[in-house]
Parts: sequence; structure tokens; C-alpha cells
Amino acid sequence: MVWFEIRKVFSRTSGKTALAVMAAVLAVTCWLAVSHIDYVEEDGDIVTGIRAVRMLRRDKEKWEGYVTEDVLRSVIRENAAINASDEARSENVKEQNKAYAQKQGFNDIRDMINRAFCSFQEYYYYRVDSVTEEEVGELYGQRVERLREWLYSEEVYDHYTEEERAFLIERYETLETPFYYADSDGWQAVLYYAQTIVMIGMIVCGFLVSSIFSGEFQTKADAVFFSSRYGRSRATAAKVKAGYLTVTALYWIMVLPYSAIVLAVTGTGGGNCAIQTSFEFGKSFYHITFFELWLLTVFGGYIGWLFILTLTMLVSALTRSSVLAVMVPFIILFLPSFVDGFSALSDMLGLWPDQLLNISLAVRLFNLYRVGGHVAGALPVVFTMYVCLYLVLPPALYLAYRRMK
Repeated sequence: MVWFEIRKVFSRTSGKTALAVMAAVLAVTCWLAVSHIDYVEEDGDIVTGIRAVRMLRRDKEKWEGYVTEDVLRSVIRENAAINASDEARSENVKEQNKAYAQKQGFNDIRDMINRAFCSFQEYYYYRVDSVTEEEVGELYGQRVERLREWLYSEEVYDHYTEEERAFLIERYETLETPFYYADSDGWQAVLYYAQTIVMIGMIVCGFLVSSIFSGEFQTKADAVFFSSRYGRSRATAAKVKAGYLTVTALYWIMVLPYSAIVLAVTGTGGGNCAIQTSFEFGKSFYHITFFELWLLTVFGGYIGWLFILTLTMLVSALTRSSVLAVMVPFIILFLPSFVDGFSALSDMLGLWPDQLLNISLAVRLFNLYRVGGHVAGALPVVFTMYVCLYLVLPPALYLAYRRMK
């Protein structure tokens, strides 16, 4: 019965079209993830793709290791020497590119310095040019100090309680330093486009599973289905199983090949580095590595798919309409953009299920919640909440369809 239901999903023209769309999304996203990395050659020309990945990795490997005070001082000296060159002082863009080409190997460390010595909510690309060798040794302390200044500023003082401020400062202070640095561009590329795969894939999968429970009503076969001997028991259970098998298979068929292809091309180095070594996640208070963030991303996406697409199937069963059911993923994904301007809803949006589909954004946000008298970040709260909510949905789906009249 289960395979019969699955065949019904994919035998339709809409099912075949959905598979073709998913394959196209997978191919395009893999290409985007690899091609968005660029490299400036010594002559000032810019290359992208696999060649750029390899050349950039070669330059960054020279700086791999712990970012100690000596390393930071070396960056300041190298940066100053390049800035004093004729190429850097030239008004010609290509000559300036030649100067930039010499900084690519330590550009990530350069960004760490810029962030640490700018105010918390600002970023000035040339700030490193005015930081001295004596000052740069205070980089890790400056990170904490900039956070503290921001938390006690008028801008956000009323937004956080004293316990929440203490929590964030403690997270910054206990982050293991000095950072270990390695080229992590491959992981960053995978994470950057993972939300594209997860979100678009979920919408397409929503079209497929939305018809599993409403199909009998649309073809006027519901009377036969529910009057048969096993219609309300085994046949209903088969529909539930078919839905979850479809969701699970399509999710992992999308996510695992995407990750494998991109990492095979860009490399898996830097997976053990703290996410704070990158520009994207430099201010995050979560103590995780790039590999751990990838794990959170793929399993968070899977939990999100299960929860949202189960709601889709439940709406399909209750309303007998695939049209209404397929709107569920769209509402969940796009509702936050319409109510984002209401500050009173900010806490609720931090726990909205779309957070599971975009973990890379969630780890950058300072969303905090009080659980059992303790302050916690949004990620553990979101994961725990939606796993618990999901566990009640399959029985509800089965019972709802079984009792249809």
C-alpha cells in the first residue's frame, strides 16, 4: 500500500515536474556555491570557480595555525608593507588589485582585526591600517569589550536584561582563544547556499505531499476508500508512511549530494575551526565549529521539513484541498517578512519554524530566551521545541484522516 501511494505521487505530471525542478535547483545551487569564490591573480585579473578555489587555498594555507599575538603582529607588518607599495598607492584599479592580491592569504585575519577594533555594530574595512603592533595583541579582549559597550549602550540597553547581558558576555569570554585558523571557504560556501536548497526543496516537496490525503476527495473515490475493510486503518497508515518516506528521501537526496559536491570541489579544510574566524559568523556567541554548524544546518533543515510538511499534509487531510495545503510552506516562509517591522513580535519570530531552515542566520542573531530560570540562545530552544511538537503531529494526522466522513 505504501509503495502504491508513493507511485501515485510521482506518476503524475506534477510529480515528474517537481523532480525535474529539484534536480535543476540542485545543479544550479552547486554551481553557484563553487563559482561565487573569486581570486585576484598577481597581474590584477580576477578568476572564479575551481581555479580560484585552489589558488586561494594555497595562499591561505601559509597562515594556517593559531592566531597568536605574533601572528597578528605579522599581519599588521605585512599589511603596512603592501599599503606602502606603488600598486596600493596607484589610482589605477588594476594596480590596486595587484596590491590586494598580496593580502588574500591573510584577509580573514585582517577582517578579525577590523571587527575587533571597530564598534560592535560597525565595520570599517581600513580600520586595520591604523592599528599598531602593540594594540593588535589585545584583539581577543577587544572583542569582549566591544560587546560590553554595545550591550550597555542606549541603543539596546532596554532590549536585554542584566542576566541576558551577563550571559552574552560570559559566552564571549569563555570562547576558546587564540583561534585556530585554516581555510574554511568550502564549509562557508556550503553553508551560504544551504538555505537555498532547503527552502526551495521544501516548497517543491510541499506540492507533492499536499495531494496524498486530498487525492481521494478530488477524484471522488473517498466513499470507496473509507468504506473498504482497511481504508480507515492500513490504507490511512500507508498514506502517512508514504508522506514521510517521500519527505525523508527527497530531503537527503537534495542535501547530501549538494554538500558532497561542493566540499569535493572546494575542500573540507577548516571544519574544526571556530565559526568566529569567518566574517559571516564573527560576532556569533555560539561555541561551535564549521563542521558542527553544518550538522546543525542539515539536521535542523530536516526537522523543519518534517514539521512544516506534516502541517501541510494535516491541512490537506482536514480541508480536503491540496490548494490550501500547499499554501502552508509559503505562509511559514514569508510571514516573518511581513511582520518583521513589529518589535513586539521579534521574540516570536526568533522561534518561528523558518529558523530551522536557515540555521546560518539563527547563529548570527542575538535571540535569547529564559528557560527554567536560565538564559539560553534560540538554537537549543528551537530544536527542542519543534522536535517535541513534531512528535505529536503524525498521530494527529493519522487520527484526523481516519475519522474523516
